[in-house]
Amino acid sequence: MLMEYLKELECKMIHDYQKKDKMATSIFVQGPIIVGAGPSGLAAAACLKQKGIPSLILERANCLASMWQLKTYDRLKLHLPKQFCQLPLMPFPKGLPSYPTKQQFLSYLKAYANHFDINPIFGKQVVNAEFDHVCGVWRVKTQEVIMKKSIVIEYVCQWLIVASGENAEEFVPSIEGMEQFQGPILHTSLYKSGSMFCGKNVLVVGCGNSGMEVCLDLCNHNAHPSLVVRDTVHILPQQIFGKSTFGLSMWLLKWFSVHFVDQFLLIMSHLILGDTSQYGIQRPKIGPLELKNLYGKTPVLDVGTVAQIKTGKIQVCKGVKRLAHNAVEFVDGKVENIDAIVLATGYKSNVPSWLKGSDMFSEKDGLPRKPFPNGWKGEKGLYAVGFTKRGLLGSSIDAKRIAEDIEHSWKALKAKPLA
Repeated sequence: MLMEYLKELECKMIHDYQKKDKMATSIFVQGPIIVGAGPSGLAAAACLKQKGIPSLILERANCLASMWQLKTYDRLKLHLPKQFCQLPLMPFPKGLPSYPTKQQFLSYLKAYANHFDINPIFGKQVVNAEFDHVCGVWRVKTQEVIMKKSIVIEYVCQWLIVASGENAEEFVPSIEGMEQFQGPILHTSLYKSGSMFCGKNVLVVGCGNSGMEVCLDLCNHNAHPSLVVRDTVHILPQQIFGKSTFGLSMWLLKWFSVHFVDQFLLIMSHLILGDTSQYGIQRPKIGPLELKNLYGKTPVLDVGTVAQIKTGKIQVCKGVKRLAHNAVEFVDGKVENIDAIVLATGYKSNVPSWLKGSDMFSEKDGLPRKPFPNGWKGEKGLYAVGFTKRGLLGSSIDAKRIAEDIEHSWKALKAKPLA
């Protein structure tokens, strides 16, 4: 009965739409359209399928989890234990280490898609998505190049799930003198291994988890890295008392306040890592968990970089003022010869470039205007997954909520008469 109703609704929607635009050809999608085939999009599709709701994933790349497959360095491992990174309805296979490698995680994602029979349409760049108030549907236009010809296809649906993520596009800062610098300048999305920099002086700009780990990787390949630390940052040990710092924090928060747990983390960090300020790394005045809750700024989980900073193998530098042919001048006036630069400057959302007519996402940063845990739902069947700044755990939470919410509308279609 429901499928017959949806087919009738499909014909009505396409008829109404074609009356509005006689030149249009549209593909009607019975369930939600999901933009993005990363972990968040897969999680949403799996949760929907569990409830008997079909979906269609549109992915601009030619593979699952393109960020993980194409834009991450070789030594990458999950920064949090696997139990906090598994997707809904399917745990990691037994026998994996606590912190799975990049390849192990990719294998898990591929197995996940196979298990739930999720088959994204690859090579579909969404260039415009907008709600049609006349027909009451979302119109999602994709563009792809076939035989050197640009092909535009439009999909029509009632629910649109934005799963393109916080990390859709590389953020590359503008630094004075970049065009004059003679060495390579690459974003971490292009960095694979320190082997190509053996014996070189490499400047790493950015002191988040990626920047710190790239510095460690450069050390392991006999390069000479310098780390730019422009702002304050919390560095925590990855483990405390042999337990995951993140997991221990979540357990303590069940009984104690955020302020208390923050103080505990800072004391343990001082005992394990020492006073990082004497090496040029200042901590924020706000505690690590409170800072995360207020501003979404993730603390760095140390995997050995601090030890290399202490030995002097990694030099900590102030902000960059300008670049020259083979040197960098820092804001404190110091000048150093540099052979290459790695920009560990992060990523940004690209949602404002293609989602039109909705105020759910901020034009400034491309993230939902409502903070976690309320940023997953917009109006007129619009949803967001993977924008919580809480990693895969946040994506799983939102995927479940979205599926439950759409289920109510899906069931209501049975009783809704056609106009």
